[in-house]
Amino acid sequence: SAALLDQARVAIASELAGAYVSLRTTQRLLRLTRDDIDALTERTRLMASRQKHGLVNDLDLERQRLELTNLEAQLPALLEQEAQTKNRIGLLLGLRPGELSEELAATRALNAPVLPDYTLGLPSELASRRPDIRAAEARLHQATAAIGEAQAQLYPSIRLGARAGLESYQAAKFGEWGTRLWSIGPSLDLPIFDDGRRRATVTLRELRQQEAAIDFQHTVLRAWQEIDDALTAYAAEQQRQRRLSIKAQSSADVYRLATVRERAGLSDFLTVIDAQRTDIQARRDLVSSEGRAQAQFIAVYRSLGGGPVAASSSVGNGS
Repeated sequence: SAALLDQARVAIASELAGAYVSLRTTQRLLRLTRDDIDALTERTRLMASRQKHGLVNDLDLERQRLELTNLEAQLPALLEQEAQTKNRIGLLLGLRPGELSEELAATRALNAPVLPDYTLGLPSELASRRPDIRAAEARLHQATAAIGEAQAQLYPSIRLGARAGLESYQAAKFGEWGTRLWSIGPSLDLPIFDDGRRRATVTLRELRQQEAAIDFQHTVLRAWQEIDDALTAYAAEQQRQRRLSIKAQSSADVYRLATVRERAGLSDFLTVIDAQRTDIQARRDLVSSEGRAQAQFIAVYRSLGGGPVAASSSVGNGS
């Protein structure tokens, strides 16, 4: 069916976007790891020079060399991941390995994009485009064609992204749509299947109608759980990213001040290198978080069934 075809398209698009995010994140981490290796190599050289003059003992120097070796050992795994991810992108696009070498070169790795904020949630109508919901809805409409339920009645207007609570559920009452109540958002209670409180109760007399209704209800509830899970993970990573951004800025300030003090003769160059490595590590942590946030954003896109994902009205520059 068209819904299942759309589901396959969304899955492939999500996988392709995820692979691209993984590639660019890996390339940025590679660049920072090489910077860290350069800084640690210089620190090891300075310590070796001091050791010759009796200012550093042999044990400290060997520990420094061991740390450098361990850091250098991280490069092969990152390079392997970069190559495999490039091949994965090529496969998803139906291209031969290496055919996108120029387009996917590390020199083209961009900074992380500004992502939208969904703290206010998303309208539930976005979930209606999910292929699994559309397929379940089509089966329900087919089974209840004689009843003539309007599509609008199946999708009340709510917001997703906060919490969902179960009021009551009785499987025996599926003949009258059941009584499940969801609380979504800060203060809104929504009966999904309202048991006749909003409109006349629809009696599903045939077994296939009841099965279609149960399938539709389970599909909708599962979809909302997946959307809420994706939004929760995305929001949590964005909070983590904001804190790591502050940490990275502070580390950059420390590195800058250490450089100023060294040039003024108030500290030695080892202090500068240590501050530089702290700055590099802070940026590595931030890059990793940015990559995870982008991956979670893709998960939100996939959970909504693909298509444009509008930002919250409180955001003016998300993309």
